[in-house]
Amino acid sequence: MAANYDLVIIGAGPGGYTAALKATGFGMKVAVIDKDRLGGVCVNRGCIPTKALLYASSIFETMQKCDEFGVYTDFISFDYKKMQDYKKRSVRQYRGEIEKLFEKNGVDFIKGTATIRRNKTVEVVHDGGRDFLQAEHVIIATGASPMTPDIPGIDLPGVINSDRLLSAQTWNYDRVVIMGGGVIGVEFATIFQALCSKVVIVEKGPHLLGPMDEEVGLALERKLKKKGISVYCNSTVEEIRDEDGLTCLVKHADGSETTVLKATQVLTAVGRAPHLDGLIGEDVNLDMEEDGHLKINGDFQTSEPGVYAIGDVVARTQLAHVAMAQATYVVENIAGRPHSIRLEAVPNGMFVSLPIVPSCIYTNPEIATVGLTAQSANALGLKVRCGVYAMEENGKSIISREEDGFIRLVFEAYSNTIVGAQMVCPRATDMIGEMATAIANGLTAQQLSVAMRAHPTYSEGIKEAIEDAMKF
Repeated sequence: MAANYDLVIIGAGPGGYTAALKATGFGMKVAVIDKDRLGGVCVNRGCIPTKALLYASSIFETMQKCDEFGVYTDFISFDYKKMQDYKKRSVRQYRGEIEKLFEKNGVDFIKGTATIRRNKTVEVVHDGGRDFLQAEHVIIATGASPMTPDIPGIDLPGVINSDRLLSAQTWNYDRVVIMGGGVIGVEFATIFQALCSKVVIVEKGPHLLGPMDEEVGLALERKLKKKGISVYCNSTVEEIRDEDGLTCLVKHADGSETTVLKATQVLTAVGRAPHLDGLIGEDVNLDMEEDGHLKINGDFQTSEPGVYAIGDVVARTQLAHVAMAQATYVVENIAGRPHSIRLEAVPNGMFVSLPIVPSCIYTNPEIATVGLTAQSANALGLKVRCGVYAMEENGKSIISREEDGFIRLVFEAYSNTIVGAQMVCPRATDMIGEMATAIANGLTAQQLSVAMRAHPTYSEGIKEAIEDAMKF
């Protein structure tokens, strides 16, 4: 006999656990199924462990130049295994907090492999056998898996993806070639450069960070090159050979001579594809998009009534907070509650009010963007004015010796309403929240200028960027 639930969620990542906790808050009986640990990729093999290693490596990098601040030590070194132990403790602590919330709210967590059957029945195969769950509603939140490029040598020892890299215990990263200049690629480049590796990034597109603003990508490229990281854009790794270590043959779009790169490790970071293996039973038909994502309507419902999909299986913007926002939207819809979050573009007078999705990259300097760039605004037929402030003039940046970067704010030209922000500077990932709030509430430059910003702080750059925009 099948166990009955109001909501069954497949996938225990940010989208899945957010949906579960939101649903129990509305009085629903909820089960979450995942073949791995609670927290999904983000907590166990993605956001949290990566940021832990970024933090640890940044401490080592800072200590290498501590004499500039009048601090001296005879010997600086790092223990990679201990860094990994610190990362694991951070992951366990974060995952433990989610486990406490599940227990407190009565969410059933079932470890196993789920398959959706007809009539919203979910089959779960686990070590103890097989169970069936009957649900009023089902949410698919199974996330994405690393893509593997189809090139000769991709299966050689030492060619790894980000999941395998994060689990490594021994140091073998003196020379690293990274295939892909997106978020994953540049964050790992930052980690290994800080730990004194020789790092090369090979990116297929014309600049780093793909769909992001070109100026942001170029600013990051300049900074990475200044730190000693080599960057090849408009280039691809065509073959990997085992020749006294790993050898990568890099082809360039301009037709120039093939570049040969030696490496102890090659990291593939060319993107992630929706993870749907074994999910859809033969008695269920879920429509798919051409690119492999599940097809959904405006309420995130699939072609199967009562079955929803959120996160990386549907979103082209693969961010944990996007999945969490979608989870909140879907559960509120199921419960018949007012929506606390906006996910679709909606008319707002003569303009269109857009979803507010911050994007954050934890390089050095940090990168954070939200809303429109000048280019995307122009494509929408929106006339804008921009204000830019170079952080080399900022007092806090001078104190910390982190002067590289800028803050750029984008305002609608007639109303002076803020519609976008791009930051390449220290603490950008924290400061972007103020800009997201301002955009969501339609604040003008004048309204943003009312509040004082403490001195000396990085956020003073926001005030200066506002003033720069209002000069015209």
